[in-house]
Amino acid sequence: MPPNVQIPRDAPRPVGAPVGAPAGATAGSGPDASVVLRARGVTKAFVGHTVLADVDLDLRAGQVHGLVGENGAGKSTLMKILAGVHTADAGTVELDGRPVTFHHPLQAQQAGISTVFQEFNLLPERTVAENVWLGREPRRRGLVDVERMNRDTAALLDDLGVTGLRPQQRVRTLSVAEQQVVEIAKAVSFDARIIAMDEPTAALADHEVGLLYAIIRGLTARGVAILYVSHRLKEIFDLCDTITVLKDGQQVTTRPAGELDDAELVRLMVGREMSAFFPAPAAGTAPGEVLLELRSAGNGYVDGVDLTLRAGEIVGIAGLQGSGRTELLEGIFGVHPFTRGELAVAGRTVRVRSPRAAVRAGLALVTEDRKATGLALDLSILDNALGAVRAAFPGRTGAARREIPGLLSNLEVAARALDQEVQFLSGGNQQKVVLARWLATRPRVVLMDEPTRGIDVGAKHAIYELMRVLAAEGVAVLMVSSELPEVIGMADRILVMRDGVVAGELPPGSTEETVLSVATGTSSSRTAEPEAER
Repeated sequence: MPPNVQIPRDAPRPVGAPVGAPAGATAGSGPDASVVLRARGVTKAFVGHTVLADVDLDLRAGQVHGLVGENGAGKSTLMKILAGVHTADAGTVELDGRPVTFHHPLQAQQAGISTVFQEFNLLPERTVAENVWLGREPRRRGLVDVERMNRDTAALLDDLGVTGLRPQQRVRTLSVAEQQVVEIAKAVSFDARIIAMDEPTAALADHEVGLLYAIIRGLTARGVAILYVSHRLKEIFDLCDTITVLKDGQQVTTRPAGELDDAELVRLMVGREMSAFFPAPAAGTAPGEVLLELRSAGNGYVDGVDLTLRAGEIVGIAGLQGSGRTELLEGIFGVHPFTRGELAVAGRTVRVRSPRAAVRAGLALVTEDRKATGLALDLSILDNALGAVRAAFPGRTGAARREIPGLLSNLEVAARALDQEVQFLSGGNQQKVVLARWLATRPRVVLMDEPTRGIDVGAKHAIYELMRVLAAEGVAVLMVSSELPEVIGMADRILVMRDGVVAGELPPGSTEETVLSVATGTSSSRTAEPEAER
């Protein structure tokens, strides 16, 4: 949580509301709740390719409606139709029972439908108030009434239950969570009765998600209808009353959230059973020689780290935000080189002072933020896939160029051609290009920081399978993840970090409670017995 923004208290839950339901939901909510927006038969095609076909959607006052599906399922297209970015080719949309057609986002906003997109649309050099009222500034005697604009913005923030964020602050000084509050305040300023949110937590740290939850619950308590798009199933079940599943532009189902669980929702999204969502190690996979060893390693971020990673092993790193997980990987990879202790690769002590030196030593790092540090978005798929080889092994560029098409094919990257700019790929396909970039260097140790963040469940499963293949081929994998089921499901051993040190090591099959107890310091043991068989 940003230090100067306080999480508002949850809005009062009505008597009879189901436990765990968002504020605003009541025991009688459901078919008899007020339908604010009704869409029927919505269809859209681009260049002859149908991306939405005959989709129905009801949004009800005071409820959160989850919209889920793999990348390319049609979620964003449906949101953009409701937001006035696109116009449907067929079907109807009714607002309060009256047919509406929007040809511009401003029309949708004026009708009470606002959208908070994943990519923020804010001007960094302007203030919070100026961004909220951009193009609609209150005027007095022909001039912008700054005092009234600030006062109205303060009232909006107060209405959302947010304190510590001032209307006069410039947006460039705000954290990502604070910028999201500004986007939501802007949406509410249009007297929005419907707010659509596209992957609202994608760029948020774990400790910032609570702010969003509280704001959503406050909005639903006031009767606002929320359309919520997210790949994070926990959020869907935490927040949503109803869930609509899309697949390949088709509506698979719309059901109350209480009738679904994780396994069933995943099956509906990907079209197949996913009981083995976390694939088991390939037959014959066993730990081999030590490929990475740290002895009392430390820098300005982590201290006294002892770590051994063997060929064929997947080791997970868990811990709370700020515990030093990412910093440990960056130390190993030479982003922030270790200043004390030793690092050895395949039994040979090495001094890794830069990422280039790390790559040449046989290391690879899949970074946490693929857009900021993993890819050059305006370059082609091929140029991105060749980037690490060109930088570390220029003499191997020709051979790598011949290998890349097969590598991308094995990763099942969906793209029209190798010269396509990577910015136009889905999140899952972008992540696969990142993986191709590093696999082209033929690493012996792969460091993965949040490898499945912001991608759909199908792409997640493909990356899990790739990790198992790498392990079977004798590669060592060190993975950081904030999703405890992912760590528990994939790791052969779990290291738990706290305050820059390794606080404990846990075996496979440890429960989330056990991991959290070590991460928070409520357990002092360095090791624990398995809580369940893997």
